[in-house]
Amino acid sequence: MALKRHGFVLRRRAVGFTQESLAEAMNVERSTVSRWESGRVAPQPYVRPRLAAKLKVSVEELSDLLTVTGEDEPPSTERTRYAMRHPSRIDLVTAAELRDGLQALADRYDQAPSVTLLAQAGQHVSQVASMARDAPAGRVQREMHVLQADAATFMGQLVWDASQRHDHSTARSYYAQSLEVGRHVRDRTTEGHALLRTCYVALYGASDYREGLDLALETARTTRYTSHALTGLAMLHAAEAHAYLGEQRECERALAGAERHLQQAESTDTAYDLLSPTHYGRMAGSCYLTLGEHRKAQSFLEETAADLRDRRKSRAIVLGNLTLSRIRAGELDAALATFTEVVEELHGTRGGGGMNIVFRAARELRSWRSEPAVQDAQDRLMALMEAA
Repeated sequence: MALKRHGFVLRRRAVGFTQESLAEAMNVERSTVSRWESGRVAPQPYVRPRLAAKLKVSVEELSDLLTVTGEDEPPSTERTRYAMRHPSRIDLVTAAELRDGLQALADRYDQAPSVTLLAQAGQHVSQVASMARDAPAGRVQREMHVLQADAATFMGQLVWDASQRHDHSTARSYYAQSLEVGRHVRDRTTEGHALLRTCYVALYGASDYREGLDLALETARTTRYTSHALTGLAMLHAAEAHAYLGEQRECERALAGAERHLQQAESTDTAYDLLSPTHYGRMAGSCYLTLGEHRKAQSFLEETAADLRDRRKSRAIVLGNLTLSRIRAGELDAALATFTEVVEELHGTRGGGGMNIVFRAARELRSWRSEPAVQDAQDRLMALMEAA
């Protein structure tokens, strides 16, 4: 069972820290904060007084915050339960509690099969949409509408991943809902996030690289003055679209633009939590793999995979691309080693992106199918499928 220190997470957010900024304040890695919050490890005793000071609590109160609870969302407070029955009484505190419920689900995305989150996420989406309609006009209703859009975007992400990136229409329908709400409340970041997710479906689902490029560039135009984080992500995916189209000069120009925006992203950016330090390496490695520059791709992908221990779905994608780069460079032994790592990651998460890439790698290994080690790798993949 996945575990979660919900009280710790809520307190971190309440005092204004992201995982990244708290890690910086504590002089630790972001993955360390993530492990504290997931319940996999606890802060060492000598760290706790300083951590308590950062969170503005006593050491005793910190101990209470570090209590590990079950994998479900944090229990609803009386305020939230009352607001569900009387939406006209929703206030900003209620909206914040509902957002914490969504974030609790999002925090589990990279560690668990998406299909296991669908029921809870669907219930949350419906609940928030219903409450947003009747929330008091003004700032409260705006906050609820933004939350409604974010919940719809997350639901689209879950559906697409659970379908192993095949159910494009359902994912697009959720992103369209989010886009409509974002435009209604004139929230450029919300609008841009929905556009970017739609770009992913075009690029990695439908393989419509021109549409994917157009959507990535539209995202960048939409968020250019409101979110360096989203603009940087959009330019990374524009770079990959150019790579798919064989446009190396344009690809590298987009990568450079993405790097500039990502370097300017700050924790005050409302889309900052969408970023990870590995984003640039993941995408640059994928671009150079597509362009056929396998050595350059490996350099980015090897470093990125080493930094992704806590994000299993993302790590599976990176390892899958690293496998492909090694196959195409003729490095069979190294390719088989990373192929085995991908399959092991996918046993726990079954992420759609990783599944697609590992099957592509298996097809490209067929030219060595007489090799016993390749046969063993194919057997591992069959075992993964039988475990579904």
